[in-house]
Amino acid sequence: MEKDKLPPQKTALPLFDGFNALDPLPSTVFRVINAAADIAMYPHPERIDFLHAVLCQVGMPRKHVDGRIFERSSGGVSMILEAGRLFRRGHWIDMPLPYGTRPRLVMVYISSEAIRTKSRTIEIGESIYEFLKRLGIDPTGGPRGGYTMFKKQMEALAACRLNLGMSLPDRDITINTQPISRFEAWLVNHGPERPLWPGVLDLSQEFFDTLTAHAVPLDYRALGALKHSALALDVYAWLAHRLCRIKDAKGIMLSWNNFKDQFGQEYNDSRNFKKAFREALRQVSAVYPHAKLEQTSGGFILKPSPPPIQKLQIFMPLVKSALSAG
Repeated sequence: MEKDKLPPQKTALPLFDGFNALDPLPSTVFRVINAAADIAMYPHPERIDFLHAVLCQVGMPRKHVDGRIFERSSGGVSMILEAGRLFRRGHWIDMPLPYGTRPRLVMVYISSEAIRTKSRTIEIGESIYEFLKRLGIDPTGGPRGGYTMFKKQMEALAACRLNLGMSLPDRDITINTQPISRFEAWLVNHGPERPLWPGVLDLSQEFFDTLTAHAVPLDYRALGALKHSALALDVYAWLAHRLCRIKDAKGIMLSWNNFKDQFGQEYNDSRNFKKAFREALRQVSAVYPHAKLEQTSGGFILKPSPPPIQKLQIFMPLVKSALSAG
């Protein structure tokens, strides 16, 4: 409804900066533009996705990592990710560390299903097909199909071990777990257009408990628009978690060093990082129009902002889900 709309804020970095007016826009920019228009016109998404609050603050590797262990920290939260093994045809097979956009979307899928069903057991198959379609990812099989890539990253996540650390005002929390404690899946190809991947996975009790207590709601349209960039997905999830928790009306100042420490682990050159971060923030601002940021000479000022998903929006879909389940 019109009265429910909030006036969008001016983006800190205009979406079209850096493009020649005579050159055709990249498909990724068109996708962001379309999503931004849909979010502005219909602020309440049909479906809400979720991600663990810690993973909104410290993301998985964005590029391939040599070695078996990856660590990222930011303020009072930290994550250590360790590659593992899966059992196949009588042998243990080393899995790589998950990296890039796909494992991020896998974690959103897993977290969203767990929150919606209120269960740590997740049935794999049609739900993944519908999730990929909703994000605009090709749900077909084949060596480069979206289904195949999604399967590979889910296997890497199923094998890995995750250590999460959180420092809260009144206590410190350490979680040493495998997010996926049981994983059964196999590929049954029903033709090139519709491969099905039946199976089941169980989230560990420790991960499920902290997820239900610290789940951050996200707009699936924004995720679909940013699916090409692991950095943009990380910035969006971080702002969705961070901005609504700022209480000081003057905001908080974060320097480029702060951003480099949190998001720039993969960049050796600070100039390259700044360029990549500005581009990511430009796209995120388009699909999170109520995010209030002000660019300064030394970084950005983060202002108190409404979250991309309001509390009432979260409550109603969960009620509908519970009624359907009943």
